[in-house]
Amino acid sequence: MATQSTTTEVQKKKISFSNLLLGAGLNLFEASSLGHPLEVTKVQMASHRNQNMAAAMRSIMSRGGILGFYQGLIPWAWIEASTKGAVLLFTAAELEYRFRSMGLDPAVAGALAGMGGGIAQAYATMGFCTCMKTAEVTRAKQAAAGVPVPSTFRVFLDLYKKEGIRGINRGVNAVALRQCTNWGSRFALSRFLERPIRWLTSRNADDPLTTPQRFAASCLGGALSCWNQPIEVARIEMQSMVKGSSQLGLLGTMKFIYNRNGLKGLYRGAVPRMGLGAYQTVVMVFLADYVRAYFRRNGYNI
Repeated sequence: MATQSTTTEVQKKKISFSNLLLGAGLNLFEASSLGHPLEVTKVQMASHRNQNMAAAMRSIMSRGGILGFYQGLIPWAWIEASTKGAVLLFTAAELEYRFRSMGLDPAVAGALAGMGGGIAQAYATMGFCTCMKTAEVTRAKQAAAGVPVPSTFRVFLDLYKKEGIRGINRGVNAVALRQCTNWGSRFALSRFLERPIRWLTSRNADDPLTTPQRFAASCLGGALSCWNQPIEVARIEMQSMVKGSSQLGLLGTMKFIYNRNGLKGLYRGAVPRMGLGAYQTVVMVFLADYVRAYFRRNGYNI
């Protein structure tokens, strides 16, 4: 994913296993800073589709003030971030290296690499982590109604005893489809948008982009990749602990949401997710490229 490298340089520089550590570290930083509050806001709006942004934020704040935005961060988001970041960056970096060595266009190579990395991280760890994070947020509705609410560890154990691995990975296929389209779009759009930015600033085709220009490409690529929001809303519905549609498949869940909330319901939570997508792409594409470049300049093979 070395954006500033030529094709020859890409062929010479093979990606090492250091990307596992780099991916884990970057994703932990992303989740622990701005990422998780945006995630909680998105889940709140997608699971409570009668709430607008202001109402969703008030509801989150009622669960412990600012700490409400970090509900589910420990341990589920940390487990997810450290493992999915490692899997994503290693898999995507290896695939992009292979595809670009074959002579594929950087945008095409980035799309295929992102899709592969997204699928790998979903089935490796994200299924049960997103399920538990969603349970942490949506069970607040039960507490508000006066229903005794078990801890998410108890929810995890009960699901495992009752439904096994399949139960704690509820909605994993929706997660895989979301991550496949998410990261395929993010990597591809981020690489593709570098071209019009280069053209608009009258730079030569071989000139590396400046830091602000590459930052803008990553932000736009991440935000525009949220076209698949209906898949994400369906995923949250399937993993919710308080809905009656959790046993439906992906298409059945999307139909259920459409019948109850219309087309608007399928896009509930899109605004915070656009912010999340932009932030994740900045960290995992823009910042990752710069960290790699730094270590390579200092003689490390990464």
